[in-house]
Amino acid sequence: MKIPSSKKYLIPAIIGLILALGLPFYFLFCSVSTLEDTHYLYIDEDDTQDSVIAKIKPIASPTAMAGLQTLLRHAGYAEDIKTGRYAIKPGEGAVTIYRHLKNGLQESLRLTIPETRTMTRLASILGKKLMLDSARIASALYSQEVCGRYGYDTCTIPAMFVPNTYDIYWNVSLDGLLERMQKEHDRFWNGERTAKTTKIALTPNEVATLASIIDEETANTAEKPMIAGMYMNRLRQGMPLQADPTIKFALKEFGLKRIYNKLLKVDSPYNTYVNEGLPPGPIKIASIKGIDAVLNHVEHDYLYMCAKEDFSGTHNFAKTYSEHLQNAAKYTKALNERGIK
Repeated sequence: MKIPSSKKYLIPAIIGLILALGLPFYFLFCSVSTLEDTHYLYIDEDDTQDSVIAKIKPIASPTAMAGLQTLLRHAGYAEDIKTGRYAIKPGEGAVTIYRHLKNGLQESLRLTIPETRTMTRLASILGKKLMLDSARIASALYSQEVCGRYGYDTCTIPAMFVPNTYDIYWNVSLDGLLERMQKEHDRFWNGERTAKTTKIALTPNEVATLASIIDEETANTAEKPMIAGMYMNRLRQGMPLQADPTIKFALKEFGLKRIYNKLLKVDSPYNTYVNEGLPPGPIKIASIKGIDAVLNHVEHDYLYMCAKEDFSGTHNFAKTYSEHLQNAAKYTKALNERGIK
């Protein structure tokens, strides 16, 4: 492979500079880091030549730092500081580290998209992992204009995020982050999953919305396809979903243990006791297992469900309302006996 002429003589020139400045050759190649493990250096838009040096000094040997500091001060680094997350590995000398910093040879990080309930919370999590400001991320996720660029609105935007772990650069731009998430969404909704949405007459956004409700109904993965089947039956028959998690979302009171009748009247498009069909969008970032539970839901005749009185996290299912009332009475009795309000 031909080496670009602009970089062909970079290392020899740097070495020549150091020698011309009178520094021993040893300074260039002895390990800068005194640590046994890799140290990550984060350089943001506010950093200067001096602040970068200050960030490296605590983990560097004085001898090697002398060489690196000379490079950073005399080889044009101050005029072109590149942001990023840089690895300083044991054994790497001043020339290697300088080359990484000068050329922007940073290392990616593992970013996990969580199954969080609100975009405010997601923005806060991402802001702690990336160079992006959390307030700026939140502003974008609550902007109809920004969401519209990717085919969503502020209610459906949670459906764009697929909870998984991705390799991404710490200094990724906001547009770059959202574009990446859209690509991962499209990759997730492959031909097989898309074909299944057609079969059940739901769009990917609607699948994610129903899956988000199911995720909030139970943590029991094995039961999710059963719950999905029940809600699909209600949708097909034009019955309200009457899903308690949507009431919690509408009220933004996620810690509620009991949903009293007075709460079922909350004025919100997310109130599935008042409004028929699915709510405007997901009530959380739906899990992959929740999504697949909808796409592969169990076909049955149940129209009702109620949490089991043993507090196992699973449910009693019923085909008739009278049977459902019996199940509900058992659960209410159990709540009262435990003093849960």
